[in-house]
Amino acid sequence: MPPTPAPGQPGTWPSPISTADVVRSGVRPGHPSVVGAETWWEEDRPAEGGRRTVVHVAADGTRRELLPAPWDARTRVHEYGGRSHVVAPGAGLVFAHHADQRLYLLPEGGGEPRPLTPEPEVECGLRYADPLVRDGEIWCVQERHTGDGKVTRSIVSVPLAGGDVRQRVSGHDFYASPALSPGGTHLAYICWDHPSMPWTGTELRVVRLAGGDPWCVRGGRDESVLAPRWKDDQTLYLVTDRSGWWNLEEVTLGGGSRALCPAEEEFACVSGELGGAPYAVLGDGRLAVLHGRGDLRLGVLDPATGVLTDLATPYGGWSPCLAADGAAVCGVAYGPALPRSVVRVDVATGRAETLRREAAGVPPGYLPVPRHVEIAGRDGRPVHAIVYPPANPSVPFSEGPAPYVVFAHGGPATHAVAALDPHKAFLTSRGIGVLDVNYGGSTGYGREYRDRLRGQWGVGDVEDIVAAARWLIAEGLAHPARVAVRGGSAGGWTAMAACCASGVFRGGVSVSGVGALAPLTAATHDFESRYVEWLVGPPDPLLYASREPMSRIAGIRCPMLLMQGRNDPVVPPAQAEAVVAALTERGVPCAYLSFEGEGHGFRRAETRSAALAAELAFYQQIFRP
Repeated sequence: MPPTPAPGQPGTWPSPISTADVVRSGVRPGHPSVVGAETWWEEDRPAEGGRRTVVHVAADGTRRELLPAPWDARTRVHEYGGRSHVVAPGAGLVFAHHADQRLYLLPEGGGEPRPLTPEPEVECGLRYADPLVRDGEIWCVQERHTGDGKVTRSIVSVPLAGGDVRQRVSGHDFYASPALSPGGTHLAYICWDHPSMPWTGTELRVVRLAGGDPWCVRGGRDESVLAPRWKDDQTLYLVTDRSGWWNLEEVTLGGGSRALCPAEEEFACVSGELGGAPYAVLGDGRLAVLHGRGDLRLGVLDPATGVLTDLATPYGGWSPCLAADGAAVCGVAYGPALPRSVVRVDVATGRAETLRREAAGVPPGYLPVPRHVEIAGRDGRPVHAIVYPPANPSVPFSEGPAPYVVFAHGGPATHAVAALDPHKAFLTSRGIGVLDVNYGGSTGYGREYRDRLRGQWGVGDVEDIVAAARWLIAEGLAHPARVAVRGGSAGGWTAMAACCASGVFRGGVSVSGVGALAPLTAATHDFESRYVEWLVGPPDPLLYASREPMSRIAGIRCPMLLMQGRNDPVVPPAQAEAVVAALTERGVPCAYLSFEGEGHGFRRAETRSAALAAELAFYQQIFRP
């Protein structure tokens, strides 16, 4: 028999982890840069309205913030943004400022940032992302928004000394990863067109800068090619999933190709953000790479021999944003008991130096110990998930029938990792377990696993989430009447749809969740405006109605909590408001919180604190005996 939980109302165990502790942990370091012995990275400021700054660590270890308020180094390209800065040695720091989306140069010697790009034209907005610097110019992706709602993109160059912005390539719907050859004769880049997404089908193209048309080196509608890096003027490295896994290859401009380290694991991960870097070229020609299933490990690959050697660090996973110079590689790493950290590794000695660590906000003993599991999902196929049982040293408890929340990640083409997460510890320390599910369609487990969701959104993800909840109950981990589901964005869709489809859940939480497909495709941003065609199918009222929560709202009989940013350009607030109105009309208990000044996902400290407090109160109510 499983042990009996400690007495007391579920979710009310005494915990030292407050909402403020969780919020303080959310500085989200990312996109490092390395030049010699110096390091830079981007970092959020939740207590300052969620703005983003750039932090610099000098050769002597001195760390300082380069951009005080109100500067906000945050690009809005694709609305999800991405890498917004680049270091221009001898000149300074170039970054995109959120307020006007112009590129600015912060001089190396100090002073005020000065604009490099012109003010936007009337009824025309310009945005910049994924920058690199070469020979006094910044090369980057430019996104143009016109007054009639049209969005176009190109790769442009911007002189550091001032002057006209020059368009280098255009004609495709999307661009990413511009890369100049060592001799400066060729430009390589990734591109794709609607309705493809970067994880479904892209092309690697190359253009001779002296003149001529670009040509496709690799890729197509059914091959995802990512992250080109030049080896020499005639040879490139890239990541491709044509083997069924995102693996590294070497290709020549003449068309030859060679797999560097064939393996049934991923060497990359991709999202809507620009500027990802799953590998980096070291000074001796070897590659610092990330690889694995789910969580990615850091290793060094010799491209000549295919020998891959993992580096011994205490971190269980790394985000796909590596930077290198010489023998130094820098990235953002994490572990089940280690918060996200900016880590610089000397591959020659193996020495790892932690330059910045998020405040964990979790005292020893209150961290849940995650356990990776495989669950039989749709048609008996394995589904990957991570169990976080309740953990509190002041309460005598071992795994048994406890209240649980099933997490459905957003994306849906992303995946959950086993990182220290104060949000989860906030719940588990109070006696509420968490099951984080990488349902079919998640990244991290190969192309076939990703493609499970093709045409099946609202079916495959829902069946996997319901199967995960039933697995918790069958294993004796969760109390049959105390299982909830929560998700954000695409995960909010899955959470609501799961409540429509099954009575296994005692309640559901949706943050910026999708409720209806036709309004979404009509109002969402350009980047994902045709993604539904891959996820569900071409516009078809009957098909769409069979999948979307709004059309199946009669199936929801459990209480719901919906939270939404009022300035969300990805999932407009009208989606949540329609669901709330429909539930209220049917007499289903429903709470709704909307937050002014917030977009798709919450950035401000006060918002994040209020949302977390509301979520806990909701669970305490629905899990009450």
